[in-house]
Amino acid sequence: MANKNEIFIEQREQGDFAVRRGGSERASTVESTQAKAIERAKEIAPNAKLHVERVRDTSAGSRDKWRKP
Repeated sequence: MANKNEIFIEQREQGDFAVRRGGSERASTVESTQAKAIERAKEIAPNAKLHVERVRDTSAGSRDKWRKP
């Protein structure tokens, strides 16, 4: 179970980025770019640990886990 003091930034199927707290089912906000989503996440929870989905595909053909902003 994810900690509420963690924020996850994930790309949605629509191409925009959802900002969601750990353990939540719904996004706190949706932004048009990853950079805007990171900025907004820092505004929402300045002390939270951020987890940003990598949006590049690896040589194995799938997304490359998480990165720190």
